[in-house]
Amino acid sequence: MKAWTVSPYAVVQVWRRNALVWRKLAVPSLLANVIDPVFALMAFGLGIGSLVDTVGGQPYLTYIAVGAVCISAMNAPTFESLYSAFSRMQVQRTWQSIMYTPVRLSEIVLGEWLWAATKGGISTLAMMVVLALLGVGDWAFWLFGWLLLCLACLMFAAMGLCVNARAPSYDFFMFYFTLVITPQTFLSGAFFPREQLPGWLAAIAGHLPLSLVVDLMRGVHQGVWTDAPALLLQIVVYTVLASYWAVALSKQRFARQNG
Repeated sequence: MKAWTVSPYAVVQVWRRNALVWRKLAVPSLLANVIDPVFALMAFGLGIGSLVDTVGGQPYLTYIAVGAVCISAMNAPTFESLYSAFSRMQVQRTWQSIMYTPVRLSEIVLGEWLWAATKGGISTLAMMVVLALLGVGDWAFWLFGWLLLCLACLMFAAMGLCVNARAPSYDFFMFYFTLVITPQTFLSGAFFPREQLPGWLAAIAGHLPLSLVVDLMRGVHQGVWTDAPALLLQIVVYTVLASYWAVALSKQRFARQNG
C-alpha cells in the first residue's frame, strides 16, 4: 500500500511544469485542437445539413455540434497523453529527470493525467464558445455540459496513458487510433443516431466511452436527465479503472527497463 501513496503537492508540481512549458506554445496548440473539430462541424453541419432537415427532432447542425464537442473531448487529451507524454517519457527523458527529485513515478503519471485532461478542458471550452456563437444550447448546457466534458477528458487522458505505458515507439499509437479512436468517432452517435446501425453493433457501440459522453451531452442539451446517473456512473468507472492501470502499467514499464 505504501507504494501507492501519493503526494498531491508533487502531482500538482508535475502538472505545473507541463503548463509552464505549454504556455509558450499555447496559441498554436489551442488552434490546432479547435480548428479540426470546427472544420468538421462546418463541413458536416452545413454541407450534409443542407441535405438533411432534422435528425432526432433537431436541425442537423445542432445535432452534430453536440457530437463534435464530444469528439474534441476525446481527441485533445488523447493526443496529449500519447504523443506529448511519450516524448517526455521516452525521448526527452523528462520523467527520469523528475524522478531524481523526491517525486515518484506514480505522481508523475497522475500529474500527466491531470495535465492531459486540462488541455482537453481548454479545447472543449473553446468549442463551447463556438457552439454559443452558433446559438447551440443555453447557459445550462454550456456550463454543465463543459463540466461533464472535463470528466470525459479525465477518462480519455487515463486511457491514453495506459497505451503510452505499453508503446515501444510513436508508431504504436496508430494501432490505438485505428482500432479504438476512429471506431468510436463513427459509432458513438456523434454524426448519426446509433439506431441506424445493426442491432448487435448498436448494442456494443452503446457502451463505448465516447458513446456514453455523447448520450450524456445530448441529454443535457435537451434538458433530459433521466439516464444521466447511469451514464455518469459508467464514465466514472472507466476513469477510475483507466487511471489505476495507467499508473500500474507505467510502473511495469520502468521496472522492466531498470531490471
